[in-house]
Amino acid sequence: MSLRSGLGAVRRKLMLSCHVRSRMLSTDAPIVSFTFDDFPQSAWLAGGRILEDFGVRGTYYAAAGLMRTTNRLGPQFVPDDLHALLERGHDLGSHTYNHVSARSLSAAAFLEDLEKGRAALAEITGVHTANFSYPFGNVTLATKKAAGRDLASARGIYDGINGPEVDLALLRGNRLYGDSSSFDPARRMIEENVRQNGWLIFYTHDVQANPSQYGCTESVLKKVVSAAVGSGSRVCTVEQVLKELGVQAPKDNSRRVPA
Repeated sequence: MSLRSGLGAVRRKLMLSCHVRSRMLSTDAPIVSFTFDDFPQSAWLAGGRILEDFGVRGTYYAAAGLMRTTNRLGPQFVPDDLHALLERGHDLGSHTYNHVSARSLSAAAFLEDLEKGRAALAEITGVHTANFSYPFGNVTLATKKAAGRDLASARGIYDGINGPEVDLALLRGNRLYGDSSSFDPARRMIEENVRQNGWLIFYTHDVQANPSQYGCTESVLKKVVSAAVGSGSRVCTVEQVLKELGVQAPKDNSRRVPA
């Protein structure tokens, strides 16, 4: 094991074991959620259409500072996309304002950017987002402690299945990147989640014919959604699952500046 991978394993163990805000998952059927980070317009225009074709909905984590920009993932969302996805029953979460890493700022500065992002989304939509995902999947003990306290949930990128004990301060997420070669690993995860009767969360970014290294093709997303539905799993948004767990959204603190 290299020094870098060894340090990564230690960090993973530390983050998953500290400042846990646990809730026991009780469900009569396995659950799968599809989530999109940043988010590129293709995640909504293509990804949202695929989900709706199967009669299900997804969770979109938006970094408000990326709105109306274009980057390596393609054109990013515009305000109309936020209104449209909410009107159609999808879930809107926050992803900071400037898409910053928790490891690059002090905890206070990171939380200030997080709250700035929530405030911007609330100003556009009137919705005070209670669910969050960490940009780049980067999390520190200080930010996990604060996000776990102030938000309904925070999702990372440590893979695995959520349950029977769910850590609301660091939900496990499983990447869905690439083309058809990524289908079999995703299918196996769905099958394992059925055996465990747990909550499996997938995440990706752009959804297009030639995706970035952080996105997937329409074809593979369609196959994975079909496999999830066909497995007998319930496909739910993050917010839907939290409601079933009885998780109360915190009081609006979107304009609170952390001390």
